Amino acid sequence: MKRIKKYRIILITTAVAAAAACSKSFLNIPPAGFLQPNTVATKAGVEALLVGAYSLLDGIGGAGGNNGPWATAASNWVYGSVAGGDAHKGSDPGDQNLITPIETWGVNASNAYLDDVWQARYDGVQRANEAIRIMRLATDLLPADTIQVTAEAKFLRAHYHFELRKLFGKVPYIDENVTYSAGNFLIPNDHDILPDIEADLNYAYTNLPETQSDLGRANKWAAACYLMKVYIFEGRFSDAKTLFDSQIKPNGKTTAGHAYKLNARFSDNFNPSTRNSDESVFAAQMTVNDGASGANSNQGDGLNFPYGGQTGCCGFFQPSFSLANSFKVDANGLPFLDGSYNNTNLKNDQGINSNTPYTPDAVTPIDPRIDWTIGRRGIPFLDWGPMAGANWVRNQASAGPYEPVKNMFYAATKNVLTDASGWTAGFTANNVNIIRYADVLLWAAEAEIQAGSLDAARGYINQVRDRNSDPSTWVHKYLDDTNPTGGYSNTPAANYKIGLYTTPFASKDAALTALYFERKLELAMEGQRFFDLSRWGIAKQELDPFYAHEVASGYVLDVGASFTTGKNEFLPIPQPQIDKSTTGGKSVLTQNPGY
Repeated sequence: MKRIKKYRIILITTAVAAAAACSKSFLNIPPAGFLQPNTVATKAGVEALLVGAYSLLDGIGGAGGNNGPWATAASNWVYGSVAGGDAHKGSDPGDQNLITPIETWGVNASNAYLDDVWQARYDGVQRANEAIRIMRLATDLLPADTIQVTAEAKFLRAHYHFELRKLFGKVPYIDENVTYSAGNFLIPNDHDILPDIEADLNYAYTNLPETQSDLGRANKWAAACYLMKVYIFEGRFSDAKTLFDSQIKPNGKTTAGHAYKLNARFSDNFNPSTRNSDESVFAAQMTVNDGASGANSNQGDGLNFPYGGQTGCCGFFQPSFSLANSFKVDANGLPFLDGSYNNTNLKNDQGINSNTPYTPDAVTPIDPRIDWTIGRRGIPFLDWGPMAGANWVRNQASAGPYEPVKNMFYAATKNVLTDASGWTAGFTANNVNIIRYADVLLWAAEAEIQAGSLDAARGYINQVRDRNSDPSTWVHKYLDDTNPTGGYSNTPAANYKIGLYTTPFASKDAALTALYFERKLELAMEGQRFFDLSRWGIAKQELDPFYAHEVASGYVLDVGASFTTGKNEFLPIPQPQIDKSTTGGKSVLTQNPGY
C-alpha cells in the first residue's frame, strides 16, 4: 500500500471571503501562477485538487500560519491540550506569548493565533469544495469517479468544519455552491453546523470504499467513526451506540483492510516507524526527506521538544504537574477518581540543579502510560538516555520540570524520520492521530453509560486499560545509561501498575467519572482534553482547581487564570473575520457570548 502523496498546490480563486480572509480586490485579477478552471478540469487535475485538500490536514501550506505552523497544527496542542490543562505553554514566558491568554482563558478576539487557525481550516474547506466544483467541469470522469471524489471531498470538508466548530462554536457552513462569482459568499454563523457536518459524513460513509490504495485516504470506516464522533458531540448517544454496535464493531477496518484493534504496545501509536497501524482510524500523514524541504513534515509540533540539543528547538508544550499526578494509582492499579491524586505532587526535580544527584521515585505505584507521555528526570526518554531534568528544559522556573514524549522521535531515527534539510531536526514524520481506535472504544463506553449499560461501558474502558498490563510494553531501564542505544534491561523504569475495574460502577455518575478520567490518561497530550471538558460541561470545575494547583506548584503564568462558564466553552470569533464579513455596515458574523 502507498501512503498518499502530498502536493503543495495553489488553488483557483473562488475562496470564501469570511473563510479565506481574502479581499474582493484580490479576486478581480488572477495572480500570476494561479490555476484556472479549464486547466485542471480533468481527472488528473481533480485528483490533484483533492490531494491538495488532504495536504492541509497537517495544518500548513495554505492560508493562515502567519504566527508559525504551531498556530495551525493538526495536533491542536495549543487549543486542546494547553488550554485544557494537559500542559503548560513551556519555553520562556515571552516566547509565543499569544498562547498564554489561550492557556488561561483570558483570550480576546484580536489574538492572531485565532485568525490563523480560522483561515487554515477554512482553506481546507475551500480546497475540498474546489475539488467538487472542478469535478463537475471535467469530461473524462466516470460516474463512479465523481461519487468517489465527492465522498472524499465531503469527508474532508466535514473534518475541517468540525475542527472549526470545536474551536469557535457557531461558525459558517460553506459548501461548493458558495462562490464569489455567485455573490453569495457572506455566510452568517446563525446555526449549529453539526447537522451539516453529519450530512457530509453520512454521504462519505455511504459512498466511500472499504479500502483505498493510498493509506492516507479516508475509507468508509473512517467516515463511520467520524460520524460516531459527531453524534457524541451532538449528544446523540443512542445513534452513536447503534452505529458502533451494528457497523463499526463488527465490520470496521483500516484503509489497508485490517480489522480495527488496539496496538499491543501503547507507544506504537506515536512512533513513525509503526504509523498507519490497525489502531489508526484516520491520521494526518507526515513525510520527510522527500525533496519538499520539510513541507510535508509535522511542522506544527516543531517547537515541542526538549531544549537539550536533541533538535535544536524549542522547549514548548511541557506537561503540567496535575497531568503527571493523574497517573498515580492505588494498590489495585486504579486512578484516584476523587481528585486526591493532586494532594501531593509526584516527585520531580523542579528547582533542583541539574548537577545535583537525583533519584526518581521507585515506590509510588503509577500507570505505565505516564512514561510514554511525560518525560521525567531519571527515566529513560525513548533511546535518548535518562531524561536529564533542568538541562533539557528551557526555563524550568516558569514552565515546570516535564517534557512531552508522544511527539518525540527516537535518536536512532534522527535525519531518517526527521527532516534533514530544515532549520530544526524537530520536523518529523510522526503522523497526527485524528482518530485512533482507543478513542472510538471510549466513545462507545460513553454511549453505553448514557444508555444505562454500565457493565458494557466498563468492558470498553477495561479493554483500553488492559493493553497496558503486559510488562514487556512498559518503559524499562537501559542496560547502560551511558549507551542508551545499546538496549534495555528487564527492569521496569518505575513501579508501574495498572488494574481493571472489576467491581460494577455504583451509578451513572461513577461510570462517567471513570470514563472521563480514562480519556484524560489515554489521550493525554493529544490535543483533545479541552474539547472533552467543554462538551461535558465540566470545564470550570476542572480548570479552576487546576490553575490553583499549578500556581501553588510554582507555575506563575496561571496566576489569576479562571474559566468563565457560558463564555469560554469556545474561542472568540476572530475580529478580522468579523470585520471582513461586513455588508451594509453590519457583519454577518455574530461574536460568541461574552467576548
